[in-house]
Amino acid sequence: MNAELLLVILIIIGLVGRSNVIATSASLLLILKLTSLERLFPTVERRGLEMGLLFLTMAVLVPFASEKIGWKDVAPLLTTPYGLMALAGGAIATYVNGKGLDLLKMEPQMIVGLVIGSIFGIIFLKGIPVGPLMAAGVTAMFFKLIELFM
Repeated sequence: MNAELLLVILIIIGLVGRSNVIATSASLLLILKLTSLERLFPTVERRGLEMGLLFLTMAVLVPFASEKIGWKDVAPLLTTPYGLMALAGGAIATYVNGKGLDLLKMEPQMIVGLVIGSIFGIIFLKGIPVGPLMAAGVTAMFFKLIELFM
């Protein structure tokens, strides 16, 4: 299967699964490919994740910069059970996402299964697509569990 067809399939999967990020990403890559700008692929591959994480982190930190969240809002994180659970949840999620990134680096073809699985989750489990990195992290944890029990 050629790259253009695969990208079109990913666009369709993204649209069906209501994952605008997947559909837009595949569309932009298809545009780069069709306009002979493939020389940008190594840069996107090398720096794209960093840029995405930069903007994601900036978006999350805006409430601090705009003073919607201050020290009085942060202090309970260290003193309440819910705050401590939020800290633990964040730490565990970033660990799992890191394992997902490792998995996608080693097995990039898994993205298709992750996206299709996300679509099933949206349709049958009424889930919300949060991205292939978390899906890859959960998959990596499944692999670790299988290794432990097999």
